[in-house]
Amino acid sequence: MRRFVEEADRRQRTLLPECLDDFIDESNPVRVIDVFVDALGLAEMGFEGVEPAATGRPSYHPSVLLKLYIYGYLNRVQSSRRLEREAGRNVEVMWLLGRLAPDHKTIADFRKDNGLALRKVCARFVELCREMGLLATASVAIDGSKFKAVNNRDRNFTKAKVQRRRAQLEESVARYLSQLDTADRQEPSEALAAKVTRLTEKLTKLKEEMGKLAVYEKQMLASPDQQISLTDPDSRSMATSGRGSGVVGYNVQVAVDTEHHLIVAHEVTNSGSDRAQLANMAKQAKAVLKTETLEAVADRGYFNSPEILACHEAGITVTLPKPLTSGAKADGRFGKQDFAYLPEEDAYRCPAGERLSYRYMNEEDGKVLRRYWTTACQSCSIKTQCTPGSERRITRWEHEHLLDAVQHRLDANPHAMRQRRETVEHPFGTMKARMGATHFLTKTLPKVAAEMALSILAYNLTRVMNIVGIKPLMAAIAA
Repeated sequence: MRRFVEEADRRQRTLLPECLDDFIDESNPVRVIDVFVDALGLAEMGFEGVEPAATGRPSYHPSVLLKLYIYGYLNRVQSSRRLEREAGRNVEVMWLLGRLAPDHKTIADFRKDNGLALRKVCARFVELCREMGLLATASVAIDGSKFKAVNNRDRNFTKAKVQRRRAQLEESVARYLSQLDTADRQEPSEALAAKVTRLTEKLTKLKEEMGKLAVYEKQMLASPDQQISLTDPDSRSMATSGRGSGVVGYNVQVAVDTEHHLIVAHEVTNSGSDRAQLANMAKQAKAVLKTETLEAVADRGYFNSPEILACHEAGITVTLPKPLTSGAKADGRFGKQDFAYLPEEDAYRCPAGERLSYRYMNEEDGKVLRRYWTTACQSCSIKTQCTPGSERRITRWEHEHLLDAVQHRLDANPHAMRQRRETVEHPFGTMKARMGATHFLTKTLPKVAAEMALSILAYNLTRVMNIVGIKPLMAAIAA
Protein backbone atom coordinates (compact mmCIF):
# COMPACT_ATOMS: atom_id res chain seq x y z
CA MET A 1 0.00 0.00 0.00
CA ARG A 2 2.98 2.32 -0.24
CA ARG A 3 2.83 5.40 -2.46
CA PHE A 4 -0.93 5.62 -1.77
CA VAL A 5 -2.81 7.75 0.74
CA GLU A 6 -3.27 5.50 3.74
CA GLU A 7 -6.60 5.18 5.52
CA ALA A 8 -6.98 5.48 9.29
CA ASP A 9 -7.22 2.44 11.53
CA ARG A 10 -10.87 1.84 12.43
CA ARG A 11 -9.88 0.61 15.88
CA GLN A 12 -7.75 3.64 16.64
CA ARG A 13 -9.28 5.90 19.27
CA THR A 14 -9.47 9.54 18.22
CA LEU A 15 -10.49 12.81 19.79
CA LEU A 16 -13.29 14.26 17.63
CA PRO A 17 -13.87 18.02 17.68
CA GLU A 18 -15.69 19.06 20.82
CA CYS A 19 -18.08 21.26 18.86
CA LEU A 20 -20.34 19.99 16.07
CA ASP A 21 -19.96 23.36 14.37
CA ASP A 22 -16.33 22.46 13.59
CA PHE A 23 -17.56 19.89 11.08
CA ILE A 24 -19.44 22.50 9.02
CA ASP A 25 -17.35 24.84 6.88
CA GLU A 26 -18.22 28.53 6.77
CA SER A 27 -19.16 28.20 3.09
CA ASN A 28 -21.38 25.15 3.55
CA PRO A 29 -24.86 25.57 1.97
CA VAL A 30 -26.56 24.31 5.13
CA ARG A 31 -25.64 27.59 6.80
CA VAL A 32 -27.74 29.41 4.17
CA ILE A 33 -30.70 27.14 4.95
CA ASP A 34 -30.30 27.79 8.67
CA VAL A 35 -30.15 31.58 8.29
CA PHE A 36 -32.98 31.72 5.76
CA VAL A 37 -35.46 29.68 7.82
CA ASP A 38 -34.59 31.52 11.03
CA ALA A 39 -35.38 34.82 9.28
CA LEU A 40 -38.88 33.70 8.25
CA GLY A 41 -42.05 34.58 10.13
CA LEU A 42 -43.44 31.05 10.21
CA ALA A 43 -46.59 32.02 12.10
CA GLU A 44 -47.46 34.72 9.53
CA MET A 45 -46.97 32.20 6.72
CA GLY A 46 -49.49 29.85 8.28
CA PHE A 47 -47.31 26.99 9.54
CA GLU A 48 -49.04 24.75 12.07
CA GLY A 49 -47.52 24.15 15.49
CA VAL A 50 -45.55 27.39 15.83
CA GLU A 51 -47.08 27.85 19.29
CA PRO A 52 -46.64 24.69 21.40
CA ALA A 53 -49.65 22.98 22.97
CA ALA A 54 -50.09 23.32 26.71
CA THR A 55 -50.45 19.56 27.19
CA GLY A 56 -49.28 16.38 25.54
CA ARG A 57 -45.92 15.29 24.21
CA PRO A 58 -43.62 18.17 23.11
CA SER A 59 -43.62 18.59 19.32
CA TYR A 60 -40.93 19.60 16.87
CA HIS A 61 -40.84 23.27 15.94
CA PRO A 62 -41.86 23.83 12.29
CA SER A 63 -38.48 25.46 11.56
CA VAL A 64 -36.75 22.13 12.28
CA LEU A 65 -38.83 20.21 9.75
CA LEU A 66 -38.70 23.05 7.19
CA LYS A 67 -34.90 23.06 7.35
CA LEU A 68 -34.86 19.29 6.91
CA TYR A 69 -37.08 19.44 3.81
CA ILE A 70 -35.13 22.27 2.17
CA TYR A 71 -31.91 20.34 2.77
CA GLY A 72 -33.49 17.19 1.35
CA TYR A 73 -34.74 18.80 -1.87
CA LEU A 74 -31.43 20.58 -2.25
CA ASN A 75 -29.61 17.23 -2.08
CA ARG A 76 -32.05 14.97 -3.99
CA VAL A 77 -33.49 13.38 -0.84
CA GLN A 78 -37.26 13.92 -1.02
CA SER A 79 -38.58 10.79 0.71
CA SER A 80 -39.62 11.15 4.36
CA ARG A 81 -38.07 7.77 5.24
CA ARG A 82 -34.76 8.71 3.63
CA LEU A 83 -34.82 12.06 5.44
CA GLU A 84 -35.36 10.16 8.70
CA ARG A 85 -32.22 8.11 8.00
CA GLU A 86 -30.23 11.22 7.07
CA ALA A 87 -31.10 12.83 10.40
CA GLY A 88 -29.41 9.96 12.22
CA ARG A 89 -26.22 9.61 10.13
CA ASN A 90 -25.56 12.85 8.21
CA VAL A 91 -23.34 15.31 10.07
CA GLU A 92 -24.71 18.27 8.08
CA VAL A 93 -28.28 17.36 9.05
CA MET A 94 -27.23 16.81 12.66
CA TRP A 95 -25.79 20.33 12.70
CA LEU A 96 -28.81 21.81 10.93
CA LEU A 97 -31.36 20.19 13.25
CA GLY A 98 -29.33 20.36 16.47
CA ARG A 99 -29.12 16.55 16.62
CA LEU A 100 -32.89 16.18 16.50
CA ALA A 101 -34.14 13.09 14.64
CA PRO A 102 -37.88 13.20 13.84
CA ASP A 103 -39.53 10.00 12.59
CA HIS A 104 -40.72 9.63 9.00
CA LYS A 105 -44.41 10.00 9.92
CA THR A 106 -43.78 13.38 11.52
CA ILE A 107 -41.72 14.46 8.51
CA ALA A 108 -44.37 13.34 5.99
CA ASP A 109 -47.23 14.95 7.94
CA PHE A 110 -45.41 18.29 7.97
CA ARG A 111 -45.31 18.42 4.17
CA LYS A 112 -48.89 17.18 3.92
CA ASP A 113 -50.34 19.69 6.41
CA ASN A 114 -48.43 22.84 5.42
CA GLY A 115 -48.82 23.01 1.65
CA LEU A 116 -49.90 26.66 1.39
CA ALA A 117 -47.22 27.79 3.85
CA LEU A 118 -44.50 25.97 1.88
CA ARG A 119 -45.59 27.81 -1.26
CA LYS A 120 -45.29 31.09 0.63
CA VAL A 121 -41.72 30.19 1.63
CA CYS A 122 -40.88 29.69 -2.04
CA ALA A 123 -42.45 33.06 -2.88
CA ARG A 124 -40.53 34.73 -0.04
CA PHE A 125 -37.20 33.59 -1.48
CA VAL A 126 -38.16 35.00 -4.90
CA GLU A 127 -38.98 38.29 -3.15
CA LEU A 128 -35.55 38.16 -1.51
CA CYS A 129 -33.96 37.72 -4.95
CA ARG A 130 -35.80 40.82 -6.16
CA GLU A 131 -34.61 42.79 -3.14
CA MET A 132 -31.04 41.71 -3.94
CA GLY A 133 -31.37 43.13 -7.46
CA LEU A 134 -31.24 39.76 -9.20
CA LEU A 135 -34.61 40.31 -10.91
CA ALA A 136 -34.00 43.79 -12.30
CA THR A 137 -34.77 42.79 -15.90
CA ALA A 138 -38.51 42.79 -16.63
CA SER A 139 -38.27 39.91 -19.06
CA VAL A 140 -39.37 36.31 -18.61
CA ALA A 141 -39.71 33.11 -20.62
CA ILE A 142 -42.82 31.01 -20.04
CA ASP A 143 -43.14 27.29 -20.57
CA GLY A 144 -44.80 24.18 -19.19
CA SER A 145 -43.65 20.60 -18.69
CA LYS A 146 -45.34 17.35 -17.73
CA PHE A 147 -44.31 15.76 -14.41
CA LYS A 148 -45.22 12.20 -13.49
CA ALA A 149 -47.75 11.60 -10.73
CA VAL A 150 -48.10 8.68 -8.33
CA ASN A 151 -50.43 6.98 -10.78
CA ASN A 152 -49.55 4.23 -13.23
CA ARG A 153 -50.83 4.58 -16.78
CA ASP A 154 -52.83 1.37 -16.30
CA ARG A 155 -54.67 3.05 -13.42
CA ASN A 156 -55.88 5.92 -15.59
CA PHE A 157 -58.94 5.58 -17.81
CA THR A 158 -60.18 7.63 -20.73
CA LYS A 159 -62.85 6.74 -23.27
CA ALA A 160 -60.24 5.46 -25.75
CA LYS A 161 -58.42 3.45 -23.07
CA VAL A 162 -61.66 1.80 -21.95
CA GLN A 163 -62.47 0.79 -25.52
CA ARG A 164 -58.97 -0.65 -26.08
CA ARG A 165 -59.03 -2.50 -22.78
CA ARG A 166 -62.49 -3.96 -23.45
CA ALA A 167 -61.36 -5.16 -26.89
CA GLN A 168 -58.31 -6.84 -25.29
CA LEU A 169 -60.46 -8.57 -22.67
CA GLU A 170 -62.98 -9.75 -25.25
CA GLU A 171 -60.17 -11.12 -27.40
CA SER A 172 -58.74 -13.01 -24.43
CA VAL A 173 -62.15 -14.42 -23.51
CA ALA A 174 -62.70 -15.63 -27.07
CA ARG A 175 -59.26 -17.29 -27.12
CA TYR A 176 -59.81 -19.11 -23.82
CA LEU A 177 -63.31 -20.27 -24.89
CA SER A 178 -61.82 -21.62 -28.10
CA GLN A 179 -59.22 -23.52 -26.08
CA LEU A 180 -61.99 -24.95 -23.87
CA ASP A 181 -63.89 -26.13 -26.97
CA THR A 182 -60.75 -27.82 -28.20
CA ALA A 183 -60.27 -29.50 -24.81
CA ASP A 184 -63.84 -30.84 -24.88
CA ARG A 185 -63.10 -32.72 -28.10
CA GLN A 186 -60.04 -34.49 -26.64
CA GLU A 187 -59.84 -37.67 -24.56
CA PRO A 188 -60.15 -37.00 -20.80
CA SER A 189 -56.88 -37.07 -18.80
CA GLU A 190 -55.40 -35.55 -15.64
CA ALA A 191 -53.35 -33.02 -17.64
CA LEU A 192 -56.42 -32.01 -19.66
CA ALA A 193 -58.50 -31.63 -16.50
CA ALA A 194 -55.83 -29.36 -14.99
CA LYS A 195 -55.78 -27.28 -18.18
CA VAL A 196 -59.57 -26.92 -18.17
CA THR A 197 -59.49 -25.82 -14.53
CA ARG A 198 -56.80 -23.25 -15.29
CA LEU A 199 -58.71 -21.87 -18.30
CA THR A 200 -61.91 -21.67 -16.25
CA GLU A 201 -60.10 -19.67 -13.53
CA LYS A 202 -58.71 -17.29 -16.16
CA LEU A 203 -62.16 -16.78 -17.65
CA THR A 204 -63.56 -16.01 -14.20
CA LYS A 205 -60.85 -13.37 -13.62
CA LEU A 206 -61.47 -11.84 -17.04
CA LYS A 207 -65.20 -11.56 -16.30
CA GLU A 208 -64.36 -9.85 -13.00
CA GLU A 209 -62.09 -7.41 -14.84
CA MET A 210 -64.83 -6.66 -17.35
CA GLY A 211 -67.19 -5.92 -14.47
CA LYS A 212 -64.65 -3.54 -12.92
CA LEU A 213 -64.08 -1.94 -16.32
CA ALA A 214 -67.81 -1.25 -16.62
CA VAL A 215 -67.75 0.50 -13.24
CA TYR A 216 -64.70 2.56 -14.23
CA GLU A 217 -66.36 3.50 -17.51
CA LYS A 218 -69.44 4.76 -15.67
CA GLN A 219 -67.28 6.88 -13.34
CA MET A 220 -65.22 8.15 -16.28
CA LEU A 221 -68.27 9.23 -18.28
CA ALA A 222 -69.64 11.03 -15.21
CA SER A 223 -66.45 13.09 -14.68
CA PRO A 224 -66.27 16.60 -16.22
CA ASP A 225 -63.35 15.81 -18.54
CA GLN A 226 -64.33 12.14 -19.02
CA GLN A 227 -61.17 10.84 -17.40
CA ILE A 228 -60.43 9.22 -14.04
CA SER A 229 -57.27 8.23 -12.19
CA LEU A 230 -57.58 5.61 -9.46
CA THR A 231 -54.41 6.22 -7.43
CA ASP A 232 -54.12 10.00 -7.61
CA PRO A 233 -57.60 11.31 -8.48
CA ASP A 234 -56.31 14.75 -9.53
CA SER A 235 -53.71 13.49 -12.01
CA ARG A 236 -54.54 13.39 -15.71
CA SER A 237 -53.28 11.63 -18.82
CA MET A 238 -51.33 14.14 -20.91
CA ALA A 239 -49.61 13.97 -24.27
CA THR A 240 -45.87 14.65 -24.37
CA SER A 241 -43.52 15.73 -27.13
CA GLY A 242 -42.74 12.14 -28.11
CA ARG A 243 -45.04 10.80 -30.81
CA GLY A 244 -47.54 8.31 -29.43
CA SER A 245 -46.27 8.80 -25.88
CA GLY A 246 -47.94 10.27 -22.84
CA VAL A 247 -47.70 10.55 -19.09
CA VAL A 248 -50.19 10.51 -16.23
CA GLY A 249 -49.27 13.51 -14.17
CA TYR A 250 -49.42 17.28 -13.87
CA ASN A 251 -48.60 20.21 -16.13
CA VAL A 252 -46.18 22.54 -14.31
CA GLN A 253 -46.10 26.13 -15.61
CA VAL A 254 -43.13 28.43 -14.88
CA ALA A 255 -42.02 31.95 -15.71
CA VAL A 256 -38.22 32.22 -15.70
CA ASP A 257 -36.14 35.39 -15.54
CA THR A 258 -34.13 35.72 -18.78
CA GLU A 259 -31.04 37.21 -17.10
CA HIS A 260 -30.27 34.91 -14.18
CA HIS A 261 -32.68 32.06 -15.04
CA LEU A 262 -34.49 32.24 -11.72
CA ILE A 263 -38.06 30.93 -11.53
CA VAL A 264 -40.14 33.95 -10.54
CA ALA A 265 -43.60 32.34 -10.74
CA HIS A 266 -45.00 28.86 -11.09
CA GLU A 267 -48.27 26.96 -10.98
CA VAL A 268 -49.22 23.28 -11.00
CA THR A 269 -52.24 22.40 -13.15
CA ASN A 270 -53.86 19.17 -14.29
CA SER A 271 -54.71 20.61 -17.70
CA GLY A 272 -52.68 19.01 -20.44
CA SER A 273 -52.77 22.09 -22.70
CA ASP A 274 -50.77 25.32 -22.40
CA ARG A 275 -53.27 27.23 -24.53
CA ALA A 276 -55.00 29.05 -21.65
CA GLN A 277 -51.96 29.60 -19.40
CA LEU A 278 -50.14 32.55 -21.00
CA ALA A 279 -51.94 35.51 -19.41
CA ASN A 280 -52.13 33.86 -15.98
CA MET A 281 -48.39 33.14 -15.79
CA ALA A 282 -47.38 36.50 -17.29
CA LYS A 283 -49.56 38.42 -14.81
CA GLN A 284 -48.13 36.43 -11.90
CA ALA A 285 -44.58 37.22 -13.04
CA LYS A 286 -45.43 40.90 -13.47
CA ALA A 287 -46.86 41.05 -9.95
CA VAL A 288 -43.81 39.33 -8.45
CA LEU A 289 -41.36 41.61 -10.28
CA LYS A 290 -43.43 44.70 -9.33
CA THR A 291 -42.93 46.33 -12.70
CA GLU A 292 -45.23 48.44 -14.86
CA THR A 293 -44.39 46.56 -18.06
CA LEU A 294 -43.13 43.08 -18.82
CA GLU A 295 -41.73 41.26 -21.83
CA ALA A 296 -42.69 37.60 -22.09
CA VAL A 297 -41.64 35.00 -24.65
CA ALA A 298 -43.31 31.61 -25.09
CA ASP A 299 -43.59 28.82 -27.66
CA ARG A 300 -46.38 28.27 -30.18
CA GLY A 301 -48.33 26.08 -27.75
CA TYR A 302 -49.41 29.27 -25.91
CA PHE A 303 -50.79 31.07 -28.97
CA ASN A 304 -54.35 32.06 -28.10
CA SER A 305 -56.05 35.27 -29.25
CA PRO A 306 -57.93 36.10 -26.00
CA GLU A 307 -54.79 35.34 -23.95
CA ILE A 308 -52.70 37.73 -26.07
CA LEU A 309 -55.39 40.40 -25.68
CA ALA A 310 -55.41 39.92 -21.89
CA CYS A 311 -51.62 40.33 -21.82
CA HIS A 312 -51.84 43.52 -23.89
CA GLU A 313 -54.44 44.99 -21.52
CA ALA A 314 -52.19 44.13 -18.56
CA GLY A 315 -49.17 45.93 -20.04
CA ILE A 316 -47.38 42.72 -21.03
CA THR A 317 -45.61 42.47 -24.39
CA VAL A 318 -45.57 38.87 -25.63
CA THR A 319 -43.51 37.26 -28.36
CA LEU A 320 -44.43 33.84 -29.69
CA PRO A 321 -44.86 32.11 -33.06
CA LYS A 322 -48.27 31.40 -34.54
CA PRO A 323 -49.04 27.72 -35.24
CA LEU A 324 -49.78 26.89 -38.85
CA THR A 325 -53.27 25.40 -38.69
CA SER A 326 -54.55 26.49 -42.08
CA GLY A 327 -56.23 23.69 -44.01
CA ALA A 328 -55.70 25.59 -47.26
CA LYS A 329 -51.94 25.72 -46.69
CA ALA A 330 -51.90 22.02 -45.92
CA ASP A 331 -53.64 21.34 -49.23
CA GLY A 332 -51.09 23.41 -51.14
CA ARG A 333 -53.26 26.51 -51.55
CA PHE A 334 -52.69 30.10 -50.42
CA GLY A 335 -53.01 30.69 -46.70
CA LYS A 336 -54.29 33.75 -44.88
CA GLN A 337 -50.72 34.98 -44.47
CA ASP A 338 -50.51 35.33 -48.26
CA PHE A 339 -53.21 38.02 -48.13
CA ALA A 340 -51.95 41.52 -47.20
CA TYR A 341 -54.16 43.68 -44.99
CA LEU A 342 -54.50 47.34 -46.06
CA PRO A 343 -55.51 49.28 -42.91
CA GLU A 344 -56.18 52.58 -44.70
CA GLU A 345 -58.73 50.85 -46.96
CA ASP A 346 -59.90 48.21 -44.45
CA ALA A 347 -59.43 45.59 -47.16
CA TYR A 348 -57.16 42.67 -48.08
CA ARG A 349 -55.04 42.31 -51.20
CA CYS A 350 -54.95 38.77 -52.57
CA PRO A 351 -51.95 37.17 -54.36
CA ALA A 352 -53.60 38.05 -57.70
CA GLY A 353 -53.74 41.75 -56.76
CA GLU A 354 -57.52 41.96 -56.23
CA ARG A 355 -59.09 43.79 -53.24
CA LEU A 356 -61.19 41.81 -50.76
CA SER A 357 -63.63 44.36 -49.35
CA TYR A 358 -65.29 44.35 -45.92
CA ARG A 359 -68.77 42.79 -46.12
CA TYR A 360 -70.22 42.22 -42.66
CA MET A 361 -69.44 41.53 -38.99
CA ASN A 362 -70.61 38.75 -36.67
CA GLU A 363 -69.70 37.18 -33.32
CA GLU A 364 -68.40 33.64 -32.72
CA ASP A 365 -67.23 32.18 -29.41
CA GLY A 366 -67.23 35.64 -27.85
CA LYS A 367 -65.01 37.15 -30.57
CA VAL A 368 -66.16 39.86 -32.98
CA LEU A 369 -65.14 38.86 -36.52
CA ARG A 370 -65.12 40.87 -39.76
CA ARG A 371 -65.61 39.14 -43.13
CA TYR A 372 -63.93 40.08 -46.41
CA TRP A 373 -64.25 38.76 -49.99
CA THR A 374 -64.31 39.80 -53.64
CA THR A 375 -66.49 38.85 -56.61
CA ALA A 376 -63.50 38.58 -58.97
CA CYS A 377 -62.62 35.00 -58.00
CA GLN A 378 -64.65 33.32 -60.76
CA SER A 379 -62.50 34.84 -63.53
CA CYS A 380 -59.17 34.60 -61.63
CA SER A 381 -56.44 32.63 -63.41
CA ILE A 382 -54.99 31.25 -60.15
CA LYS A 383 -58.30 30.40 -58.47
CA THR A 384 -57.35 26.71 -58.16
CA GLN A 385 -54.38 27.74 -56.01
CA CYS A 386 -56.65 29.77 -53.74
CA THR A 387 -60.05 28.18 -53.10
CA PRO A 388 -62.28 25.32 -54.32
CA GLY A 389 -65.40 27.44 -53.61
CA SER A 390 -67.05 30.23 -55.50
CA GLU A 391 -64.95 32.91 -53.75
CA ARG A 392 -62.19 33.10 -51.15
CA ARG A 393 -63.32 34.63 -47.85
CA ILE A 394 -61.01 36.10 -45.21
CA THR A 395 -61.97 36.49 -41.53
CA ARG A 396 -60.37 39.17 -39.35
CA TRP A 397 -60.69 39.45 -35.58
CA GLU A 398 -61.40 42.93 -34.24
CA HIS A 399 -58.05 42.83 -32.34
CA GLU A 400 -56.10 41.20 -35.17
CA HIS A 401 -53.58 44.06 -35.07
CA LEU A 402 -52.30 42.63 -31.77
CA LEU A 403 -51.57 39.31 -33.46
CA ASP A 404 -49.85 41.14 -36.31
CA ALA A 405 -47.71 43.01 -33.76
CA VAL A 406 -46.71 39.70 -32.14
CA GLN A 407 -45.57 38.39 -35.54
CA HIS A 408 -43.66 41.62 -36.28
CA ARG A 409 -41.80 41.32 -32.96
CA LEU A 410 -40.86 37.74 -33.76
CA ASP A 411 -39.66 38.72 -37.24
CA ALA A 412 -37.57 41.54 -35.75
CA ASN A 413 -36.04 39.24 -33.13
CA PRO A 414 -35.55 35.80 -34.73
CA HIS A 415 -33.40 34.66 -31.78
CA ALA A 416 -36.30 35.02 -29.33
CA MET A 417 -37.21 31.33 -29.55
CA ARG A 418 -33.63 30.30 -28.94
CA GLN A 419 -33.50 32.59 -25.91
CA ARG A 420 -36.72 31.03 -24.64
CA ARG A 421 -35.35 27.51 -25.05
CA GLU A 422 -32.05 28.31 -23.32
CA THR A 423 -33.83 30.10 -20.49
CA VAL A 424 -36.77 27.95 -19.51
CA GLU A 425 -35.98 24.36 -20.50
CA HIS A 426 -32.84 24.04 -18.35
CA PRO A 427 -34.73 24.52 -15.03
CA PHE A 428 -37.16 21.75 -15.97
CA GLY A 429 -34.30 19.38 -16.79
CA THR A 430 -32.52 20.20 -13.54
CA MET A 431 -35.61 19.68 -11.38
CA LYS A 432 -36.56 16.41 -13.07
CA ALA A 433 -33.02 15.09 -12.65
CA ARG A 434 -33.20 15.90 -8.93
CA MET A 435 -36.64 14.35 -8.52
CA GLY A 436 -35.65 11.08 -10.18
CA ALA A 437 -37.66 8.71 -12.35
CA THR A 438 -40.82 9.13 -10.24
CA HIS A 439 -41.24 12.89 -10.07
CA PHE A 440 -43.89 13.42 -7.41
CA LEU A 441 -44.23 11.42 -4.19
CA THR A 442 -47.53 12.87 -2.95
CA LYS A 443 -51.10 12.64 -4.25
CA THR A 444 -53.78 15.24 -5.11
CA LEU A 445 -53.18 18.71 -6.49
CA PRO A 446 -52.65 20.71 -3.23
CA LYS A 447 -49.99 18.31 -1.94
CA VAL A 448 -48.28 18.09 -5.33
CA ALA A 449 -48.20 21.90 -5.46
CA ALA A 450 -46.43 21.97 -2.09
CA GLU A 451 -43.89 19.44 -3.32
CA MET A 452 -43.29 21.49 -6.46
CA ALA A 453 -42.75 24.61 -4.35
CA LEU A 454 -39.96 22.83 -2.45
CA SER A 455 -38.33 21.72 -5.72
CA ILE A 456 -38.43 25.25 -7.13
CA LEU A 457 -37.12 26.73 -3.87
CA ALA A 458 -34.18 24.29 -3.99
CA TYR A 459 -33.50 25.20 -7.64
CA ASN A 460 -33.60 28.95 -6.98
CA LEU A 461 -31.46 28.54 -3.87
CA THR A 462 -28.82 26.69 -5.87
CA ARG A 463 -28.87 29.33 -8.63
CA VAL A 464 -28.42 32.24 -6.22
CA MET A 465 -25.61 30.51 -4.32
CA ASN A 466 -23.83 29.98 -7.64
CA ILE A 467 -24.42 33.58 -8.76
CA VAL A 468 -23.56 35.63 -5.65
CA GLY A 469 -21.87 33.11 -3.36
CA ILE A 470 -22.87 31.66 0.00
CA LYS A 471 -21.54 34.33 2.37
CA PRO A 472 -23.02 37.29 0.42
CA LEU A 473 -26.36 35.47 0.31
CA MET A 474 -26.28 34.93 4.07
CA ALA A 475 -25.50 38.60 4.56
CA ALA A 476 -28.42 39.60 2.33
CA ILE A 477 -30.78 37.34 4.27
CA ALA A 478 -29.62 38.75 7.60
CA ALA A 479 -30.07 42.28 6.30
